[in-house]
This record gives sequence, structure tokens and C-alpha cells, in this order.
Amino acid sequence: MEQITIPPVDLTLLAPLLIVVGWATALLLVDTFAIPAGRKKLTGYLAIAGMLVAGLVGIPLWNVSGSTFSGMIVLDRYSLTLTWIFLITGCLSVAMALDYLPRHDIEQGEFYPLIMFAVAGMILLAQGTDLIVLFLGIEALSITLYILTGFAYPRLTSEEAAMKYLVLGAFAAGFFVYGIALIYGATGTTSLAGIGEFLGRQTFAAEDQTIMLAGAGMVLIAFSFKSALVPFHQWTPDVYEGSPTPVAAFMSVGTKGAALAALLRILAVSLAPMQAFWLPVLVALSAVTMVVGNLGAFAQTNVKRMLAYSSVGHAGYILMGIIVASERGAEAFLFYMFAYALTNLGAFAVVIALEQRGEMAWSLDDFSGLYQRRPMLAVAMAVFMFSLAGVPPTAGFIAKFYVFTAAYEGGLGFLALVGVITSAIAAFFYLRVVLRMFMQEPVRDLRPDLGEGLSADIIITGALTLLIGLVPTPVVMLVERSLVALGG
Repeated sequence: MEQITIPPVDLTLLAPLLIVVGWATALLLVDTFAIPAGRKKLTGYLAIAGMLVAGLVGIPLWNVSGSTFSGMIVLDRYSLTLTWIFLITGCLSVAMALDYLPRHDIEQGEFYPLIMFAVAGMILLAQGTDLIVLFLGIEALSITLYILTGFAYPRLTSEEAAMKYLVLGAFAAGFFVYGIALIYGATGTTSLAGIGEFLGRQTFAAEDQTIMLAGAGMVLIAFSFKSALVPFHQWTPDVYEGSPTPVAAFMSVGTKGAALAALLRILAVSLAPMQAFWLPVLVALSAVTMVVGNLGAFAQTNVKRMLAYSSVGHAGYILMGIIVASERGAEAFLFYMFAYALTNLGAFAVVIALEQRGEMAWSLDDFSGLYQRRPMLAVAMAVFMFSLAGVPPTAGFIAKFYVFTAAYEGGLGFLALVGVITSAIAAFFYLRVVLRMFMQEPVRDLRPDLGEGLSADIIITGALTLLIGLVPTPVVMLVERSLVALGG
């Protein structure tokens, strides 16, 4: 009888992921049996501590590179940098939820471990080098987000948002699974490296090419849905508006970043030989996404919906960096993701500060005269709006400059031009918020509520947004060193 050999598994390469999953699982038990009602903030602080520990454990792994589970999961500097970005996103999202949940009478300890499980799904997407692993990562992320979106029960808008996201997410998952099946049928493997090697052969049959193109198209549709690319963005405004605001903030950064991170690896490792087929499609998607996202935001008077459409536009900018078939494009993607995470989470934190118990302060009128009521809060929001618009000296300006120059150097000058024009359009609706805060009188009496979590969030994101804009070199050096072995 032939002996079955089990390939060795190196758990060191999974240390940050295992810590996040293990800590979240233990935290569920601790919250259930040891933390009484009314003190659930302690669960949130423990969740932040767990993600900080996972981030610190990743530091010694900077010079470690390898794969495990038969090459299905890889640890490299690219995935480690993304892991840190996702952990920072998780920590900031938990911090803003510490004040939001009790204020709206929806404080449940399960919220914080769910955020950690979602972060684990993002990390798996960053480390996955096999289509099966990427599917598991997307589903781990999606299932937790379905629950988090409907967390504001019994608020009907929250339940409606959760149902919309669930139904459309199921369609996207179906496309992904069918795409994987077709790709496997054409190439005989689900390994990203194996697919790339197969496509690189000269003996690629015409019928296999057709099947491969169909499979790749379906996988692209799934990732387009998760990252809110036009025309798969229709769910975004409704889901962001209906979900709890910390969840909307978390989704706007984390889901988009994780999906596009996995897409970058697929394009670079697997589909590079088919660039002639997918490049025109992605160029069109990027251009249309930038235009539709920014025009949609232009028409909004609801700030939360404006930020939702804004996130659609920024997905187009981020995609621009991904489709540039060069190392500089990948560097631009990483830098943009970090800058966008800080800026967007900070903007959502200010929105949360204006929300009252049982009342949603999302209208532009609610920002009128904010400088007279809370000067520092208005200044912070102005910094975030300037950064989203790409105004110097903010992190958003450096990020957009990085992406546009990468696109221009990669031969996509037309796409860079579209980016510049849509950024000019975007400046109008971002600066409209700033003008309301500083140049108009208050429309109604709102008293912003800033707890410890929100204050820390706004201070950290605001300071880093300005600091990276003024001194971008450390972050630029980090992303440049992250692309040494993207192929794993």
C-alpha cells in the first residue's frame, strides 16, 4: 500500500493570521462568560490589544519569505505590509465603535471579535496564492460583514442593507466559484503560479483559451463587486448608509483593499501572459469608476452617501495603480491604500461624532458652523476633505501623485488624465463640506460627542494624514521594499 506523505506546514508564516483568529475566538468566550453587560468596551480594548500583538509579531518576519500548505499561502513583504494596513484599519474601526455602539444602544461584545475575523479574512486574501484560498478569504470576510451590516437591529435600514449585501454578495460568490471551475478546467490547477506557467506555454489550445477567458472574466466580476467598481457598485450607497457607521468605514477601506490586493497578485502572477485581453477591460473599468463615483458624490447632500460614492471613485484610482504592469504601479497601490485608510477612517470618525442618540446627523446642513462649535473637529474634517480631494500637503496628494505618475510612466496617460479631471470634480464636493463648516452659521443645535475612542481616532488619523503628506519618504521606502518578491 502506497504511503501518503503530508507536506510540511510552517505555522511561523501564518503567525499574524493565527494570532488574530485565535485571539478573536478566545475573546468570544471571554466576552460571553467573563465580561458583564455594560462593560463591553473592555472587549473592544482587548480586540485592539490582540491586533496590536499580531502587528508586532509581524515585525521579525519582515526578512522572512516562504510558502506553506503546498504553496497555497505565502508570506512575503507585500502580504506583510498589507497585513499591517488591515490591522491598523481594524484597530481604528474598533476604536470608533467604542463610542458609537453604546450611544445607539446596540452595544454587543460580539461586534469586536467579528471585526477581528473580518481582518483575518483580509489577511488571508493578502497571503493567498491559490484560487481556493482566495475564495475562503473572501467568504470569511463577507460572512462577518453580512452580520456587521445588520448589527443595528432593530433599525430597519440596517436590516435592509444587510439583506441587499447578502443577496448581491451571494451572486458575486457564485461568479467566483464558477470562474474558478472554468479556470481549473482550462489549466488543470488553481495555483496562481501554476496558472501563470500554463498560460506562458506556446501550446495553449484555442478552446482552452476561450474557457480561460470566461473564467477570468467571472473572477474579475467577483472582485469588482467586492471593491465596488462600476457597474458593480450599486449596492454601495445603500449598504453604507444603512449599516452602522463604523462598519461602513471599515468596509470602505478594508474590503476594497483586500479584494484589490488579491486581484493585483492574480494579474501579476497568473494572468500576465493574457495582459492584452484584460488590460483594456480594466482601463475602461477604472475610468468609468472614477467618473461615475465622483459624479455620484457630486449630487449628494447626505455626507454618508457622499463618502460612499467617494469610495467608489477612489476604487478607480486604486485600480489604476494595479493595472500598471510595473513594480511602481504596485508601490502606488500600497501607498494609496495606506493613505486612503487613514483619511477615510478619520472622515467617518467625524461623522460619528456628529451623530446623536437615535438621530443620524448626515446632512450637509449638520456640518454648517461646525467651526464655531468645535473648532478642532472642523479643522480635522477639513484635513480629511483636503486629503480625499488630493490637496497638498496631505497624504492624499502624495497618493494621487504616485498613482498618476505610475499610470503615465506605464503608458496609460489617458487614464492619468481622467484621474486628474475627476479629481478636480471631486474637489468641489469635498470643499463644499469645508465651506459649510467655516463660512456658514449653524442650522441647528448639534453638540458633537467625542469619547476616548473617537478622539484617539481623529487625532491619530489627522496627524498621520498631515505627517505623511509633509514627510512621505518613510512610507515610500516601506512600499518600495515590499515588492521584492510579489510572486511569492
